[in-house]
Amino acid sequence: MSTPSSQPLLARQRQEHILAAVSRHGGARVADMVEQLGVSEMTVRRDITSLVRRGLVARVHGGAVAPSRSAQEPAFSLKAGQRQAEKARIGQAAAARVTAGDAVALSAGTTTLAVAQALTRHPDLATLTVITNSLPAADVLHQAVLQAREAGRPAPTVVLTGGERTPSDALVGPATVDYLRGVRVDWVFLGAHGFDPEIGLMTPNLQEAATNTALLATGRSAVAVLDSSKWGVRGLRSFCSLEELAALVTDSPPDEATLAAAATHDFSLEVAPHE
Repeated sequence: MSTPSSQPLLARQRQEHILAAVSRHGGARVADMVEQLGVSEMTVRRDITSLVRRGLVARVHGGAVAPSRSAQEPAFSLKAGQRQAEKARIGQAAAARVTAGDAVALSAGTTTLAVAQALTRHPDLATLTVITNSLPAADVLHQAVLQAREAGRPAPTVVLTGGERTPSDALVGPATVDYLRGVRVDWVFLGAHGFDPEIGLMTPNLQEAATNTALLATGRSAVAVLDSSKWGVRGLRSFCSLEELAALVTDSPPDEATLAAAATHDFSLEVAPHE
């Protein structure tokens, strides 16, 4: 797209250009806007800040996207088709932390589903115990159990919690929280609707927030698994503060605010490598 005019653009015109890019492509990268508008990176970032304040876009790492509503929960099937390669890389990197005999808890979400898929290829799969409130993750792991048994090999232990099903295919509610209260695991892998470098992990579903808090309490070490589209996205309720994280695994280098948060709160940042 070319610059709308050879003359310097007013702030309103620049912001309309950014909004048009977000509407057309789902997002606008700062670098692209700098090139198209012929202005500095600082100017584009100021324009995005103005649009964020007016509720017209949401800021993400490297640009802006259409705003997601804090209480709006996308369906699992919609999210499952997005950023699959990035999630697979994150899942593989996260699962590499697990060692023989470990007990693992997985929250619901498409990135934790990628962790479950990576665990099915883990060399010590048969020795693991996996607890999850994710129906898709439980199904993936159950298929691995069936395959192991059919081949006469030892199989992992897979436990699916009870509860009420949400649009993200999570089981949540009092029954889930009650079950998790007595559970202790080595690793908790947490997905999230969004991440804020001051608040932590967030979800639009209040019951899922309560369930994820209970899931977090089961673990010795909590690992957030988030693709970079989650930066700056907020949900209705937070469920894991930065102080509670041991690590955050993602697909691309995060912004300066997240790097500073990691240093302040002493959690590790890992960018999943390209295969």
